[in-house]
Amino acid sequence: MFDKKQVRRNIKRLQRARTWHLVILLILMSFVSATFLRLNNIGMIERRAAVLTADGVGNNETTQNRLYDLQRYVSAHMNTDMGKGIYLESAYNRDYNALLVKASNDSNSNGNIYKKAQDVCAPQFDFYSSAYLQCTLNELAKYPASASLINSVNLSPSAYLHVFSSPLWSSDFAGWSLVVCVVILIMIIARLTSVGILELLLRYQYKSI
Repeated sequence: MFDKKQVRRNIKRLQRARTWHLVILLILMSFVSATFLRLNNIGMIERRAAVLTADGVGNNETTQNRLYDLQRYVSAHMNTDMGKGIYLESAYNRDYNALLVKASNDSNSNGNIYKKAQDVCAPQFDFYSSAYLQCTLNELAKYPASASLINSVNLSPSAYLHVFSSPLWSSDFAGWSLVVCVVILIMIIARLTSVGILELLLRYQYKSI
């Protein structure tokens, strides 16, 4: 059982490291941790933008390389959640148009209706987009043969959606700074708990002190 002098020494020892010192340190480390977490998120945004840029250019190999960079970064860094993922809209539109070209022919009574649609839409747009595709479909709808042509194109948009998961914790600056914050918080709680217990000992077990 502790004697009175030992309890006093323990309280004084704990009081040397004031709680507010630890609180200030916790606030500083929280700021550092938040900064690193933000940098992780910015890194994901930059790599996602690089994928979309490559997709807009139309270089499939470059797009796949940028996708790999994005996947590798997201899987190795916390706070890089992509939400609903990244959708390769340009790639989908290019492939859809390619299938329309393949499915079209000159044997119908209206001639090559896809070519006619492109003659109208191509001058209006500089690259493949949803608006470009919609223009093409609107022009095709003007011809009786369009229904069979459009129905012959079976392309799932979900195949162009990529979702990568980020870890709950990663061994980078953000992860380790977060660990330091947790350790400091545990120290604060442990210190307050220890002081409280020792004060209870003095109050109830050594009433004469």
